[in-house]
Amino acid sequence: MGRTFTRKRVLTLAFLFLGIILISTYATTSGLARAAYITGITEMRLAYRGNSMVQIRFSSKDQMDQIYVPAGEFVMGSNSRASGKSTKEHKVYLDSYWIDQIEVTNAMYALCYRAGECRHTAHYDKYFDDPAYADYPVHYINWYDAQAFCTWEGGRLPTEAEWEKAARGVKDFRYPWGNTRPDNSLLNFDGAHQGPESAYDYLPGISPYGLLNMAGNLQEWVADWYSADYYSNSPYKNPTGPARGDLKVLRGGGYWDNATEVQTFYRFKHDPTSAGEHRGIRCVQDIAQKTTH
Repeated sequence: MGRTFTRKRVLTLAFLFLGIILISTYATTSGLARAAYITGITEMRLAYRGNSMVQIRFSSKDQMDQIYVPAGEFVMGSNSRASGKSTKEHKVYLDSYWIDQIEVTNAMYALCYRAGECRHTAHYDKYFDDPAYADYPVHYINWYDAQAFCTWEGGRLPTEAEWEKAARGVKDFRYPWGNTRPDNSLLNFDGAHQGPESAYDYLPGISPYGLLNMAGNLQEWVADWYSADYYSNSPYKNPTGPARGDLKVLRGGGYWDNATEVQTFYRFKHDPTSAGEHRGIRCVQDIAQKTTH
């Protein structure tokens, strides 16, 4: 009986070892190794910080880790003097959704470009065609380019409310990591660098749901049209912004924005046809939608 048990155990360990080798080989050859590493580090950092573990899935279509944000209520906006009148504090209820863990990279956007579903970035972009910047967030894109990528990915641009909940969680955080003032270990901001850094950098500054660079690096396009008084009459459940407008909203702040502008509730507005150097993409997917893993 003892020898039979030992043999089974040895076979089990052998199969597990073989499985690890196969998984590691697949991850390395398919480009999943970094995604797997970031997933592990994310969970460890959240646990160390006292946050709950999160659900993370991988989409093979664009090599993106996506994080599950559960349904529920949170406080959106802020009544602080520095935030301005357009960010009136109010409660919002959102259905659950999946959101990209990092800003869409040049390598990810290139997959959409090669598929013929996305345009090339603006002609003065020196990053997109340089392999050295494959892990940097794609920029020099306008709102319509961002929307096209998210549609190709199988999702859509997040609403302002979805973006903000993913950035600050349900504890009304001023910054993704909490309420302590930002510094250069947490985010790329205030002109410390002359451009964006890797989308995988600044792990210490992750949000309560484990998202990277929800402050600094690049401003991110969201779905909503901008209105200064929208928060005063926003619906409680799943707000999507005004029905029409002239300017689209950007969130998160970029590499040259200051400590006020990288707050989780700060709002930017811009011409949706303008492809600026500090504008990037992060997508969401509704729970009902399917993706290839």
